Amino acid sequence: MNIANTITSVRIILIPIMALLFFLHSDGPKYYVTFVFIIAAISDYLDGYLARKMNQVSKLGKFLDPVADKLLVITSLLLILNENNNLIIFIPICIIVLREMIVSALREWVLLESFSKPLDVNKYGKFKTLFQMLSIGFLLFNGTVFTISTYMIGLYGIYIAAFLSLVSMIIYLKDVIKS
Repeated sequence: MNIANTITSVRIILIPIMALLFFLHSDGPKYYVTFVFIIAAISDYLDGYLARKMNQVSKLGKFLDPVADKLLVITSLLLILNENNNLIIFIPICIIVLREMIVSALREWVLLESFSKPLDVNKYGKFKTLFQMLSIGFLLFNGTVFTISTYMIGLYGIYIAAFLSLVSMIIYLKDVIKS
């Protein structure tokens, strides 16, 4: 267990804490939930950076990091959907969750079938993650800052993330078909 894997493990531990805080503090902006989510989201970038920088990339880390990411994103999206159960938010959440499942299945298939090239993250996937994490933070907070609705900012952002999810998924599919 190295430092990067420890950070990833902490991210996984933060997920139920975030969910518990979400249900304990149901009125008004969710400061604590958003804070825990931001810490978890930052840890997503930090663990990968440290693993590469400290030459601690491991098989466990390659497995655990994407699992932790998906757990964080899907749990957060379900919490958002719980609070705002409507079609406007359901559509991008559905697109993002389905994309996560399809890309995970593709990655597993590529490994099982011993394709010549692994399914590496593409730039659209990285942009998707950035928009997704920022949007989820705004949606979880669900308050106002200087009279601006963080929910509306998050809603626009989650649609951009859903679009980037589709684009990156199509690129992954094309890469698999070419292999």
